[in-house]
Amino acid sequence: MTTKNNLLVELFVEELPPKALRKLGEAFANVLRDQLAAQGLADAGSVLTAYASPRRLAAHLTQVSAQAPDRAITQKLMPVSVALDASGQPTAALLKKLAALGADASAVPGLRRAMDGKAEALFFESTAKGATLAEGLQKALAESIAKLPIPKVMAYQLESGCALPGWSSVSFVRPAHGLVALHGDTVVPVEALGLKAGRETHGHRFEARQDPIVLRDANSYAVQLDEEGAVIAGFEARRNEIARQLADAALSVGAGAQPIQDDALLDEVTALVERPNVLVCQFEPQFLDVPQECLILTMKANQKYFPLLDAAGRLTHKFLVVSNIRPADASAVTGGNERVVRPRLADAKFFFDQDRKKSLASRVEALGKVVYHNKLGTQGERVERVMRIAHAIGEQLGAATGDPALAPHAVQAAQLAKADLVTDMVGEFPELQGIMGRYYALHDGLDHVVADAIEDHYKPRFAGDALPRGAVGVVVALADKLETLVGMFGIGNLPTGDRDPFALRRHALGVIRMLIERHLPLDLRALIGQAYAAFGAPKAGDHPLSDPTEALEAFFYDRLAGSLREQGASAQEVDAVLAPLPQRLADVPKLLAAVRAFAALPEAPALAAANKRIGNILKKSPEADAHVSELLLHEAAEKALHAAMQKIVPVANAQFDAGDYTASLQTLAALRGPVDAFFDDVMVNAEQSDLRLNRLGLLMLLHRAMNRVAQLERLAA
Repeated sequence: MTTKNNLLVELFVEELPPKALRKLGEAFANVLRDQLAAQGLADAGSVLTAYASPRRLAAHLTQVSAQAPDRAITQKLMPVSVALDASGQPTAALLKKLAALGADASAVPGLRRAMDGKAEALFFESTAKGATLAEGLQKALAESIAKLPIPKVMAYQLESGCALPGWSSVSFVRPAHGLVALHGDTVVPVEALGLKAGRETHGHRFEARQDPIVLRDANSYAVQLDEEGAVIAGFEARRNEIARQLADAALSVGAGAQPIQDDALLDEVTALVERPNVLVCQFEPQFLDVPQECLILTMKANQKYFPLLDAAGRLTHKFLVVSNIRPADASAVTGGNERVVRPRLADAKFFFDQDRKKSLASRVEALGKVVYHNKLGTQGERVERVMRIAHAIGEQLGAATGDPALAPHAVQAAQLAKADLVTDMVGEFPELQGIMGRYYALHDGLDHVVADAIEDHYKPRFAGDALPRGAVGVVVALADKLETLVGMFGIGNLPTGDRDPFALRRHALGVIRMLIERHLPLDLRALIGQAYAAFGAPKAGDHPLSDPTEALEAFFYDRLAGSLREQGASAQEVDAVLAPLPQRLADVPKLLAAVRAFAALPEAPALAAANKRIGNILKKSPEADAHVSELLLHEAAEKALHAAMQKIVPVANAQFDAGDYTASLQTLAALRGPVDAFFDDVMVNAEQSDLRLNRLGLLMLLHRAMNRVAQLERLAA
């Protein structure tokens, strides 16, 4: 009987890259488990626990066999006609094949005959010995190391246990110093990265109770590391402990203080410490005169601190530090962190004070010296283009909404939107572009709608991000994204596969979201045309810009289709809505809702199929004209269809023009009966040309009426 026990594997290494630690830990454990399962050493009932700390990757797997069960193997040899001669004796080819498998002529009588396609073949059946855990784990360990998503490989020399100590090198994410492999309480004799497996590991660099830690068995790993090594080995356990301590520390500060919520920061800090200890620190309140975004960013990005916000969401002068040690007197730790952060905050205050000595408007000229793209000119030239696009969109939306100030405000915001790129603060913290522009615009006394637009023109920055808060911001954001899309498509700089360095997919989705969610009465093709016109005629020496309208329009519809499918619409429904290329994207949600309501009607399948049939007929009849003569309507079914259309289509068209697309399609559903009767009783391609053309004209009118909302034929199975 095969012995089963729990397995522990640990690689003890130097400090791993914190931003990659979580993925490294999960990948190491998952590949190890999958490889053992593939060899029959683990099964579906085996439970995997991944461990990852700054200095270790480990996996604990339950119910692992000491040896995999034997496996029956069936191997096809060759067709019987090739394997046996006329007298039924084995041919030389068969004997050679058997010899390669470790068998001889004595195995011939035991070969199984079976049909393989149209010919009968011989099959050799044997039993493969199951892999031992040592064999299987050696293979699994090598595979898990090879498949680690290592951001950057490090090469280092081995000092012992190799052919050339000091010269033999190995490559891994960080130098490895220990390997543990325990099956129950037994060491599994495997090797990796020049290390032989044992049962010893190491705890915290400074606070471990003993070193090394001798593991009793696979199950005692996490407990012994915690009790003897002062290490919380599990990434999630350590993360939860940090979150708990952060909440407790904030509670001790009082006044409703809360640590800033940042999952990426919490993950990174979790990957930096083995024994977390959250401490409360503070800085001088005078630094709060600096915009809180600057202070928060410098504390998070540079120091990995958790700023504390008050109940209103305003930054306080206190912050939380996650230390990796727990001294009896933590004053030296808190004092050291307070000393470290002070120069950072002083730099931010200096930048802020210096930047406000010059207005945003005075900085615009400097953008002419900042290269945007070698084929698209400088940031200054780009700003001019964005201003022209913003003016065109602002004029159109201003007229539609009765806001004559929209276009002037949008042009002013577009002119100043990139000016903060040449400030000291944004030079130090690029993540603050737009945010600092808003602060400086308000300091310059500009209208708040202009200041808000300067910050918001980057929005939405990512999926789920908020849209610009006002109409001016929407106009400038549209202009900025359209300029980028048209420019990049115009020079052929398109996204490919996973590569999208200019975030064109994100820009396209941003435009789509603004048009739809803000219900903007703007045509997509017209917007692309306005953006393309803003580039003007190329000057001498400029890179020629191709008209990107067709390719860019297809790109927009492709992104929109993907977005609608992610929101739950079927591929057929999306195709039906987008096939006519609706130019007002603001109408798409209503069009989609109408199609989905229509698809639920009992008449929908028959009408969709009929619509597809009509489309195919009309494709083969280029001479058809959308005209019907009542004098040429001879059959009762075609008269009935024409009469029904005369009654129903005007009502559906009125509903369509009023924007009630659902009602329009539901009204047209009443045509199912006359349409079915027409195809049952009427020969469309009549021999008399006048009858044929009249019937084709009737079908063309029907096709047009049915497809105003969407191409219903796309719903046909």
